[in-house]
Amino acid sequence: MSTYAELSARFAPLFAKIAEGAGQRDRDRVLPFEQVALLDEARFGALRVPESAGGYGASIETTVALLIDLAAADSNVAHLYRSHLGFTETLSWQRPEVRDAWYARIAVGVTVGNASTEIGGNALGTLNTTLARTADGLRLTGKKYYSTGTIFSDYTRVSVSVEERPGERGFVLVRTDAPGVTVLDDWDGFGQRLTGTGTTVFEDVEVSEDAVLPRVGKSQEAIHEAAFFQVVLLAVQAGIARAARNDTAALVRGRKRTFNTGSGALFREDPLILAEVGTIASKAFAAEAAVLSAARALDVSRAACDRHLSADPADVPQEAIAAELAVEAAHVVVPDLAISAAESLFRCSGASATSAGKGLDRHWRNAQTVATHNPIPFRARSLGDYWVNGTVPEGLNAIGDATPSTQAGSAAEATPAAG
Repeated sequence: MSTYAELSARFAPLFAKIAEGAGQRDRDRVLPFEQVALLDEARFGALRVPESAGGYGASIETTVALLIDLAAADSNVAHLYRSHLGFTETLSWQRPEVRDAWYARIAVGVTVGNASTEIGGNALGTLNTTLARTADGLRLTGKKYYSTGTIFSDYTRVSVSVEERPGERGFVLVRTDAPGVTVLDDWDGFGQRLTGTGTTVFEDVEVSEDAVLPRVGKSQEAIHEAAFFQVVLLAVQAGIARAARNDTAALVRGRKRTFNTGSGALFREDPLILAEVGTIASKAFAAEAAVLSAARALDVSRAACDRHLSADPADVPQEAIAAELAVEAAHVVVPDLAISAAESLFRCSGASATSAGKGLDRHWRNAQTVATHNPIPFRARSLGDYWVNGTVPEGLNAIGDATPSTQAGSAAEATPAAG
């Protein structure tokens, strides 16, 4: 198993190169194809592939630590590997022939993107993207949004409704350059603008039988993957907090101009400014510590799952539940730490820090954008329900439009009785 020290020595020079021009890429909206190519060539996507299959065999904690390093260099680049790393994480639950074939591909630099979410019009628990059997074989049709990473990837994993088995959903893997696949760079968020989080369209795309993967909700695989996907986002936020710390320190270190309301001292000697920088550094430290703690819990969970592989999807070890709770706890605090660190940067300078050319606002925009992926109140509510009532966290395993009755019921519960 490769250690963090070994892998950091390999990837740190690449991360430093990726950091160069990160602000300008954000300002000019230049997608990081060149930077991703460098990482793919170095097989960054093979971190979680076992050494016996040609990968690095890194632990989840080591992988997350490297993601924090990469996110500090460019949070967009770290974020866009989320789906690929999540897909790799689930392979041990697949059929041996599927697992081994994909390990071999990923070990040489092949990457997999994401096409799971439909932007609207699908009822909760259903999908409008369909896999149908025709006289010419399996065909995929549909449209996805939030396709983070797909524009940079060789393949994408698509969530589908299986026509021949009503009510069943699954995944299919298709090449991003296959006939009928169109990947658009139309993501218009104010942050994480370079992740390729836009639309992917599938028009009568041919799908091979061995590219169809089952999807079993509430299983070991589903619970572990959901927590892993979330910890990647938390790693991105911890990296943003570190970048805010570094940029704040550099800004203060080099500043000579002061204000008539100040002490007259250089900023780097002013105790009030130094205290503010120290507070930002503390927030970055706390964010990173929380994320790495959650990653360690996921390592323990993964080992327990490997020991207790079961044909029963409901057979989930307690360690997996503990890891989910750790990730949820980190999710409640890390976004606020990252957003606050990025925001506090501007307390350590003057109006010059808002210059678009400096791009210092990107840290706040990026942290805020990543934080929207899963609303914090839902995570906090889930944790509270567990600690008060012992309710084990359980996701819906679906995204879609809630029914009016669900909305009405929620509103009724939230509204105090008259009088």
